[in-house]
Amino acid sequence: MNRNTLVIVAGLLVAVSGCTLAPDYNRPAAPIPDRWPGGPAYATTQPASAPADADLPPRRRFFRDSRLLHVVDLSLRNNRDLRLASLNVERARAMYGVQRAELFPIVNAIANGSQQRLPADLSGTGSPLTVKQYGASLALSAWEIDFFGRIRSLSEAAQQQYFATEQARQDTHILLVSSVANAYLTLAADREALTLARTTLQTQQEAYALVKRRLDEGVIPELDLYRSQTQVDLARADLARFTQAVAQDENALNLLVGSPVPETLLPDELGAVAPFLEIAPGLSSQVLLRRPDILQAEALLKAAYANIGAARAALFPRITLTSSLGTGSNQLNGLFAAGSTAWSVAPEVVMPIFDARAWAALRVTQVDKRLAVVRYERAIQTAFREVADSLAVRGTIDRQIAAQESLVHAAAQTYKLSNGRYLKGLDSYLSVLDAQQSLYAAQQNLVRLRLARMANQVRLFSVLGGGWDHTTEGPPPQEGAPAQAKR
Repeated sequence: MNRNTLVIVAGLLVAVSGCTLAPDYNRPAAPIPDRWPGGPAYATTQPASAPADADLPPRRRFFRDSRLLHVVDLSLRNNRDLRLASLNVERARAMYGVQRAELFPIVNAIANGSQQRLPADLSGTGSPLTVKQYGASLALSAWEIDFFGRIRSLSEAAQQQYFATEQARQDTHILLVSSVANAYLTLAADREALTLARTTLQTQQEAYALVKRRLDEGVIPELDLYRSQTQVDLARADLARFTQAVAQDENALNLLVGSPVPETLLPDELGAVAPFLEIAPGLSSQVLLRRPDILQAEALLKAAYANIGAARAALFPRITLTSSLGTGSNQLNGLFAAGSTAWSVAPEVVMPIFDARAWAALRVTQVDKRLAVVRYERAIQTAFREVADSLAVRGTIDRQIAAQESLVHAAAQTYKLSNGRYLKGLDSYLSVLDAQQSLYAAQQNLVRLRLARMANQVRLFSVLGGGWDHTTEGPPPQEGAPAQAKR
């Protein structure tokens, strides 16, 4: 018994202290500049209060609109894609547990008994004989002692796969937050555009009625009536188009949230959505290394390193141990009597002599590592480009909006003056039509530019890695929270 105990303890110590043949991990240098791009398209001013190492604000500070925050919280509870990502994490964690368990022996308790009758000519005694045998033991079955770290490397690879899956879930979380916010903003913009189309239709119908009266009085030609009718029809078509868009926006938002969103939480127009917190300039590009998708790529790179260690260990001898310790007797009541101890030890060493597959597998893991490095570097470069694009929009969108607001004002004045001249008989109705079309198009474009500004704020927040802050910032707003005041 002492002998078996020593063997088992020695084996455990060897397994615990075993080394691996995996290469040492070194994080590749980030293939991006330390600073963001500069130039006319980028905002270069920085508030004096913004430190150079400023961090991203948490989600509940960035989104200031209580209704939007509540919709986001609903999506985090109900969205099916996020549930799938969470289940994938659970599965990866369980698979890691399965692989790690390979480090430890499987101990089985075995009890057996048998009776056998031997005829006289086989018993060796010249008379029939009944042979009874009973046994009870603890047994190890083909336990691999991890001398060269093969199992430990596979366990490390499974752990990194688990970490990568967790990072994928966080990336899905961030993507969901930004997608819900963008869908919410799109709905608000389309509802505002729908209101504008409805108001424009009413204005065009009133203008049509006025033109018809003047035609009946013989003041204007019939052509003006048909020109006015075209504007009414265009406005009716736009009203139907934006009605459809609003319905589709609501459907898209409900799908993202995972359940119907109460009407009390939906925005009436874009101006009713509280402005977002501005992200302070001065963030280093190194903040991208904390993005979940980049951490996921790095975890997969570490898993590739571990797989190299497992492939190298497969080229070395593999030692397995099968042993048992128990008692045996030909009588059931003598099973645990003195002198009934039984044990066995059967170590086995397998030395690879020629296995071309093992060498090929090693080359595969080495190529996989190089592929993982390239994927990691590409993920960083893609993230840098996404942030740079958002910064370019941020640096120019306010100028576009200012120009568009000036254009709307000029178009409104042009329409007012053209309509006045037409009513006095100083100008044709064609100038009024041109002014109406220009004003309506300018108003719709202004709505789209304001949507683009707010959507870009959300995008910049998400591509920097913002939005993943769990539920550490207090309870969500109550359903049916009061609407935010218009800007």
